[in-house]
Amino acid sequence: MFTEAKLYSPVTRERDGDVTVHLSDDHPGSRDEHYRARRNAIAAIALDYSPGAPVPHIDYTDDEQRVWRIASTELARKHEIYACRAIRQAAGNLALPSDHIPQLDEVSRLLTPLTGFRYVPAAGLVPLREFFGSFAERTFHSTQYIRHHRAPLYTPEPDAIHEIIGHASQLADPRFAALYETVGTAVARLETDSALKFLADVFWFSLEFGVVRENGEIRCYGAGLLSSYGEIDEFRQARLHPLDVAVMGTIAYDITHYQPVLFCADSVDQIVGVLGEFFATMTDETPAELGLRAQPVS
Repeated sequence: MFTEAKLYSPVTRERDGDVTVHLSDDHPGSRDEHYRARRNAIAAIALDYSPGAPVPHIDYTDDEQRVWRIASTELARKHEIYACRAIRQAAGNLALPSDHIPQLDEVSRLLTPLTGFRYVPAAGLVPLREFFGSFAERTFHSTQYIRHHRAPLYTPEPDAIHEIIGHASQLADPRFAALYETVGTAVARLETDSALKFLADVFWFSLEFGVVRENGEIRCYGAGLLSSYGEIDEFRQARLHPLDVAVMGTIAYDITHYQPVLFCADSVDQIVGVLGEFFATMTDETPAELGLRAQPVS
Protein backbone atom coordinates (compact mmCIF):
# COMPACT_ATOMS: atom_id res chain seq x y z
CA MET A 1 0.00 0.00 0.00
CA PHE A 2 1.04 3.58 -0.65
CA THR A 3 2.61 5.39 2.33
CA GLU A 4 2.25 9.07 1.51
CA ALA A 5 4.71 10.46 4.06
CA LYS A 6 7.63 8.59 2.47
CA LEU A 7 7.20 10.58 -0.72
CA TYR A 8 8.23 13.88 0.85
CA SER A 9 10.79 15.13 3.33
CA PRO A 10 8.79 16.23 6.41
CA VAL A 11 8.49 19.98 6.95
CA THR A 12 8.18 21.49 10.42
CA ARG A 13 7.79 25.04 11.71
CA GLU A 14 8.99 25.95 15.19
CA ARG A 15 7.32 28.46 17.50
CA ASP A 16 9.91 31.05 16.54
CA GLY A 17 8.85 30.65 12.91
CA ASP A 18 11.90 28.72 11.70
CA VAL A 19 11.02 26.19 9.00
CA THR A 20 12.99 22.97 8.54
CA VAL A 21 12.79 20.40 5.76
CA HIS A 22 14.02 17.12 7.21
CA LEU A 23 16.02 15.40 4.47
CA SER A 24 16.87 11.73 4.89
CA ASP A 25 20.54 10.79 5.32
CA ASP A 26 20.66 9.31 1.81
CA HIS A 27 19.16 12.37 0.13
CA PRO A 28 21.63 13.87 -2.42
CA GLY A 29 21.42 17.23 -0.65
CA SER A 30 21.54 16.04 2.95
CA ARG A 31 25.16 17.11 3.51
CA ASP A 32 24.95 20.33 1.53
CA GLU A 33 24.28 23.13 4.01
CA HIS A 34 23.44 25.61 1.24
CA TYR A 35 20.91 23.23 -0.31
CA ARG A 36 19.31 22.49 3.07
CA ALA A 37 18.97 26.23 3.79
CA ARG A 38 17.53 26.73 0.32
CA ARG A 39 14.93 24.02 0.86
CA ASN A 40 13.97 25.55 4.21
CA ALA A 41 13.53 29.01 2.65
CA ILE A 42 11.38 27.73 -0.25
CA ALA A 43 9.22 25.70 2.13
CA ALA A 44 8.71 28.76 4.34
CA ILE A 45 7.47 30.77 1.36
CA ALA A 46 4.90 28.08 0.55
CA LEU A 47 3.76 27.82 4.18
CA ASP A 48 3.14 31.58 4.22
CA TYR A 49 0.92 31.40 1.15
CA SER A 50 -2.79 32.09 1.67
CA PRO A 51 -5.41 30.82 -0.81
CA GLY A 52 -6.46 33.60 -3.14
CA ALA A 53 -3.24 35.56 -2.68
CA PRO A 54 -0.79 36.01 -5.55
CA VAL A 55 1.27 32.87 -6.01
CA PRO A 56 4.77 33.56 -4.65
CA HIS A 57 7.70 33.62 -7.06
CA ILE A 58 10.96 31.84 -6.32
CA ASP A 59 14.20 33.55 -7.30
CA TYR A 60 15.83 30.43 -8.70
CA THR A 61 19.62 30.13 -8.69
CA ASP A 62 21.82 29.43 -11.69
CA ASP A 63 22.32 25.85 -10.46
CA GLU A 64 18.57 25.32 -10.18
CA GLN A 65 17.97 26.73 -13.65
CA ARG A 66 20.67 24.46 -15.06
CA VAL A 67 19.01 21.41 -13.48
CA TRP A 68 15.69 22.33 -15.12
CA ARG A 69 17.32 22.80 -18.53
CA ILE A 70 19.06 19.42 -18.32
CA ALA A 71 16.04 17.52 -17.01
CA SER A 72 13.46 19.09 -19.31
CA THR A 73 15.62 18.55 -22.40
CA GLU A 74 16.41 14.93 -21.57
CA LEU A 75 12.85 14.08 -20.55
CA ALA A 76 11.48 15.60 -23.76
CA ARG A 77 13.67 13.20 -25.70
CA LYS A 78 12.40 10.27 -23.64
CA HIS A 79 8.78 11.33 -24.13
CA GLU A 80 9.16 11.19 -27.90
CA ILE A 81 10.09 7.53 -27.54
CA TYR A 82 8.05 6.32 -24.59
CA ALA A 83 5.08 8.63 -23.87
CA CYS A 84 1.66 7.94 -25.35
CA ARG A 85 0.32 10.11 -28.15
CA ALA A 86 -2.20 11.94 -25.95
CA ILE A 87 0.55 13.05 -23.55
CA ARG A 88 2.85 14.16 -26.35
CA GLN A 89 0.08 16.21 -27.91
CA ALA A 90 -0.91 17.73 -24.57
CA ALA A 91 2.69 18.62 -23.75
CA GLY A 92 3.00 20.24 -27.16
CA ASN A 93 -0.11 22.33 -26.52
CA LEU A 94 1.13 23.27 -23.05
CA ALA A 95 4.57 24.30 -24.35
CA LEU A 96 6.42 24.50 -21.05
CA PRO A 97 9.64 26.51 -21.27
CA SER A 98 12.84 24.49 -21.45
CA ASP A 99 15.21 27.40 -20.86
CA HIS A 100 13.97 28.36 -17.38
CA ILE A 101 11.95 27.01 -14.46
CA PRO A 102 8.39 28.29 -14.90
CA GLN A 103 6.89 30.01 -11.89
CA LEU A 104 3.66 28.37 -10.78
CA ASP A 105 1.56 31.28 -12.04
CA GLU A 106 3.28 30.87 -15.41
CA VAL A 107 2.27 27.19 -15.43
CA SER A 108 -1.29 28.28 -14.64
CA ARG A 109 -1.29 30.81 -17.46
CA LEU A 110 -0.32 28.08 -19.89
CA LEU A 111 -2.60 25.41 -18.42
CA THR A 112 -5.81 27.22 -17.52
CA PRO A 113 -6.84 28.09 -21.11
CA LEU A 114 -6.47 24.40 -22.02
CA THR A 115 -8.34 22.68 -19.18
CA GLY A 116 -9.07 25.18 -16.40
CA PHE A 117 -6.47 23.79 -13.98
CA ARG A 118 -4.24 26.11 -11.97
CA TYR A 119 -1.24 25.56 -9.69
CA VAL A 120 -0.76 26.69 -6.08
CA PRO A 121 2.32 26.21 -3.88
CA ALA A 122 2.96 23.40 -1.42
CA ALA A 123 5.82 23.20 1.08
CA GLY A 124 5.99 19.42 0.77
CA LEU A 125 3.49 16.78 1.76
CA VAL A 126 -0.14 17.83 1.36
CA PRO A 127 -2.64 15.61 3.24
CA LEU A 128 -4.42 13.22 0.89
CA ARG A 129 -7.86 14.68 1.46
CA GLU A 130 -6.68 18.22 0.71
CA PHE A 131 -4.45 17.23 -2.20
CA PHE A 132 -6.96 15.07 -4.05
CA GLY A 133 -9.97 17.11 -2.94
CA SER A 134 -8.60 20.26 -4.55
CA PHE A 135 -8.88 18.60 -7.96
CA ALA A 136 -12.63 19.20 -7.80
CA GLU A 137 -11.82 22.91 -8.09
CA ARG A 138 -9.26 22.16 -10.81
CA THR A 139 -6.43 23.13 -8.47
CA PHE A 140 -3.11 21.32 -8.16
CA HIS A 141 -0.81 21.73 -5.15
CA SER A 142 2.79 21.82 -6.36
CA THR A 143 6.16 21.99 -4.69
CA GLN A 144 8.55 24.70 -5.93
CA TYR A 145 11.93 23.30 -4.97
CA ILE A 146 14.32 21.64 -7.40
CA ARG A 147 16.35 18.47 -6.90
CA HIS A 148 20.02 18.74 -5.96
CA HIS A 149 22.27 20.06 -8.74
CA ARG A 150 24.72 17.16 -8.39
CA ALA A 151 21.98 14.75 -9.48
CA PRO A 152 19.92 16.64 -12.10
CA LEU A 153 18.28 13.47 -13.43
CA TYR A 154 17.42 11.93 -10.04
CA THR A 155 15.26 12.84 -7.06
CA PRO A 156 14.09 10.65 -4.17
CA GLU A 157 10.97 12.79 -3.76
CA PRO A 158 8.59 14.77 -5.97
CA ASP A 159 10.03 18.17 -6.89
CA ALA A 160 8.91 20.88 -9.31
CA ILE A 161 10.15 18.81 -12.25
CA HIS A 162 7.81 15.98 -11.27
CA GLU A 163 4.89 18.25 -10.43
CA ILE A 164 5.18 20.37 -13.59
CA ILE A 165 6.64 18.18 -16.33
CA GLY A 166 4.88 15.06 -15.05
CA HIS A 167 1.47 16.25 -13.89
CA ALA A 168 0.96 19.36 -16.01
CA SER A 169 1.56 17.30 -19.15
CA GLN A 170 -1.43 15.18 -18.10
CA LEU A 171 -3.53 18.10 -16.95
CA ALA A 172 -3.13 19.80 -20.33
CA ASP A 173 -5.21 16.98 -21.86
CA PRO A 174 -8.98 17.53 -21.37
CA ARG A 175 -9.67 13.83 -20.81
CA PHE A 176 -7.04 13.41 -18.13
CA ALA A 177 -7.99 16.74 -16.55
CA ALA A 178 -11.59 15.51 -16.31
CA LEU A 179 -10.36 12.36 -14.54
CA TYR A 180 -8.53 14.49 -11.99
CA GLU A 181 -11.68 16.51 -11.37
CA THR A 182 -13.66 13.29 -10.89
CA VAL A 183 -11.09 12.20 -8.30
CA GLY A 184 -11.73 15.45 -6.43
CA THR A 185 -15.50 15.00 -6.43
CA ALA A 186 -15.05 11.42 -5.19
CA VAL A 187 -13.02 12.61 -2.20
CA ALA A 188 -15.90 14.86 -1.14
CA ARG A 189 -18.08 11.74 -0.78
CA LEU A 190 -15.58 9.67 1.18
CA GLU A 191 -15.57 9.70 4.96
CA THR A 192 -13.30 6.78 5.87
CA ASP A 193 -9.52 6.76 5.72
CA SER A 194 -9.58 3.28 4.21
CA ALA A 195 -11.66 4.45 1.26
CA LEU A 196 -9.40 7.47 0.74
CA LYS A 197 -6.38 5.18 0.84
CA PHE A 198 -7.95 2.86 -1.75
CA LEU A 199 -8.57 5.83 -4.04
CA ALA A 200 -4.95 6.96 -3.60
CA ASP A 201 -3.64 3.52 -4.52
CA VAL A 202 -5.75 3.38 -7.69
CA PHE A 203 -4.46 6.87 -8.55
CA TRP A 204 -0.90 5.67 -7.95
CA PHE A 205 -1.17 2.78 -10.41
CA SER A 206 -2.91 4.89 -13.04
CA LEU A 207 -2.29 8.62 -13.09
CA GLU A 208 1.11 8.25 -11.41
CA PHE A 209 2.41 5.00 -12.95
CA GLY A 210 -0.04 4.04 -15.68
CA VAL A 211 0.90 2.56 -19.05
CA VAL A 212 -1.11 1.93 -22.21
CA ARG A 213 -0.79 -0.13 -25.40
CA GLU A 214 -0.49 1.97 -28.52
CA ASN A 215 0.31 0.72 -32.01
CA GLY A 216 1.69 -2.51 -30.60
CA GLU A 217 3.99 -0.72 -28.12
CA ILE A 218 3.74 -0.06 -24.40
CA ARG A 219 3.66 3.68 -23.75
CA CYS A 220 3.43 5.61 -20.49
CA TYR A 221 0.98 8.24 -19.34
CA GLY A 222 1.63 8.27 -15.57
CA ALA A 223 3.26 11.39 -14.15
CA GLY A 224 5.74 9.37 -12.11
CA LEU A 225 7.08 7.73 -15.25
CA LEU A 226 6.95 10.90 -17.36
CA SER A 227 9.17 12.72 -14.84
CA SER A 228 11.66 9.92 -14.08
CA TYR A 229 14.66 9.81 -16.40
CA GLY A 230 15.66 6.39 -15.06
CA GLU A 231 12.33 4.64 -14.72
CA ILE A 232 11.00 5.75 -18.11
CA ASP A 233 13.75 3.57 -19.60
CA GLU A 234 12.86 0.60 -17.42
CA PHE A 235 9.06 0.44 -17.19
CA ARG A 236 8.74 -1.92 -20.15
CA GLN A 237 10.56 -4.52 -18.07
CA ALA A 238 7.76 -4.51 -15.46
CA ARG A 239 5.20 -7.29 -15.22
CA LEU A 240 2.10 -5.93 -16.89
CA HIS A 241 -1.42 -6.65 -15.70
CA PRO A 242 -4.76 -5.60 -17.17
CA LEU A 243 -6.40 -2.43 -15.88
CA ASP A 244 -8.29 -3.63 -12.78
CA VAL A 245 -9.20 -1.17 -10.02
CA ALA A 246 -9.95 -3.97 -7.56
CA VAL A 247 -6.34 -5.15 -7.72
CA MET A 248 -4.85 -1.66 -8.09
CA GLY A 249 -6.45 -0.60 -4.82
CA THR A 250 -5.22 -3.59 -2.82
CA ILE A 251 -1.77 -4.57 -4.11
CA ALA A 252 1.22 -3.85 -1.85
CA TYR A 253 4.21 -2.01 -3.34
CA ASP A 254 7.42 -0.18 -2.51
CA ILE A 255 7.67 3.44 -3.61
CA THR A 256 11.45 3.55 -3.15
CA HIS A 257 12.18 1.25 -6.13
CA TYR A 258 11.20 1.05 -9.76
CA GLN A 259 7.74 -0.46 -9.90
CA PRO A 260 7.96 -4.19 -10.81
CA VAL A 261 4.22 -4.45 -11.51
CA LEU A 262 2.28 -2.01 -13.67
CA PHE A 263 -1.29 -1.95 -14.97
CA CYS A 264 -1.66 -1.57 -18.70
CA ALA A 265 -4.73 -0.23 -20.48
CA ASP A 266 -5.64 -1.17 -24.02
CA SER A 267 -6.27 2.46 -24.99
CA VAL A 268 -6.71 5.95 -23.58
CA ASP A 269 -10.44 5.44 -24.10
CA GLN A 270 -10.28 2.48 -21.72
CA ILE A 271 -8.37 4.54 -19.15
CA VAL A 272 -11.00 7.25 -19.29
CA GLY A 273 -13.88 4.78 -19.23
CA VAL A 274 -12.72 2.44 -16.47
CA LEU A 275 -11.15 5.03 -14.18
CA GLY A 276 -13.85 7.60 -14.87
CA GLU A 277 -16.56 5.12 -13.90
CA PHE A 278 -14.67 4.05 -10.77
CA PHE A 279 -13.96 7.57 -9.49
CA ALA A 280 -17.46 8.80 -10.40
CA THR A 281 -19.22 6.04 -8.45
CA MET A 282 -16.81 5.30 -5.59
CA THR A 283 -18.21 5.34 -2.04
CA ASP A 284 -16.91 4.28 1.35
CA GLU A 285 -18.28 0.79 0.67
CA THR A 286 -16.47 0.35 -2.65
CA PRO A 287 -13.13 -0.97 -1.27
CA ALA A 288 -14.85 -3.80 0.60
CA GLU A 289 -17.01 -4.63 -2.38
CA LEU A 290 -14.08 -4.69 -4.81
CA GLY A 291 -11.77 -6.39 -2.34
CA LEU A 292 -13.95 -9.46 -2.45
CA ARG A 293 -12.97 -10.09 -6.07
CA ALA A 294 -9.39 -8.82 -6.10
CA GLN A 295 -6.95 -11.55 -7.15
CA PRO A 296 -3.29 -11.63 -6.05
CA VAL A 297 -0.79 -10.60 -8.70
CA SER A 298 2.67 -11.98 -9.29
